[in-house]
Amino acid sequence: MAWQRNLLILSNLEVWFQRPKDIVRKLQSGDLDIGIVGFDTVSEYGQGNEDLIVVHDTLEYGACRLSLAIPKYGIFENINSLHELAQMPQWTTERPLRIVTGFSYLGPKFLKEKGLEYVSFSTADGALEAAPAMGIADAIIDLVSSGMTLRENDLKEIEGGVVLASQAVFVASKRSLNTREGVLEITHEILERLEAHLRATGQVTVVANMRGNSAKEVAERILSQTSLSGLQGPTLSPVYCKRDGKVVADYYAIVVCVPQKSLYKSVQQLRSIGGSGVLVSDLTYIFEEETPRWRKLLSQLGL
Repeated sequence: MAWQRNLLILSNLEVWFQRPKDIVRKLQSGDLDIGIVGFDTVSEYGQGNEDLIVVHDTLEYGACRLSLAIPKYGIFENINSLHELAQMPQWTTERPLRIVTGFSYLGPKFLKEKGLEYVSFSTADGALEAAPAMGIADAIIDLVSSGMTLRENDLKEIEGGVVLASQAVFVASKRSLNTREGVLEITHEILERLEAHLRATGQVTVVANMRGNSAKEVAERILSQTSLSGLQGPTLSPVYCKRDGKVVADYYAIVVCVPQKSLYKSVQQLRSIGGSGVLVSDLTYIFEEETPRWRKLLSQLGL
């Protein structure tokens, strides 16, 4: 990703590529100051540790959910909700609902909060979907993205069975932010870059020339088109050329930001009002006013 490559060039920043759970553990031990990792991993291995602060909670990649899934067949065929699962008469002290999961903290915590009484857990990593068919578990709690793997193994999610939604998050050690010199400043810069890059995702800059008698007249033509309003409006500047020995400005250069998905429509609208020489370039960042997430972080730190 472009923003990940750009982070590597920041001064006073050393980047380590680690296993997700090790990122959280090293944040807690003080070996790392900041990290980017899935929210599910922060929740599982952080276990509510108040030293861990989620600085940015929606980095818009790695989206998934931690969910409970049961077989589509047998005694579960007509079970479609967590409530129905809990009410099944099969579960007793001697024969509890058996769940296999790699989330030994979040899984039990979730079902205890939901009031399920007769439940036992076993821990495993990888290929959990096969456990019910093998007879070693009744259900699983695992990460789900598209749900394809569940369907391939005749499993289904049920209403009320989502433990938490997850995606990549930017997390920091509160202790490091408060005590280590430079950590708060670099966190601020990374946060600003992340926000600006996410804001720029799916946007392109369109530059074109347009003949007109005045900047206002050209602006009125542009703003008459629904796809050319830009972030706040188009930027115009005169294009000077020499004609008959005189410097004149018959054209204006317009710069406007448009969504990538509306690019062709925007080009067509530009042409319809006299635009020519259309240039298109990708955007890496769009910096706006200072992000509310920064003010929230300062508040969490008591600053």
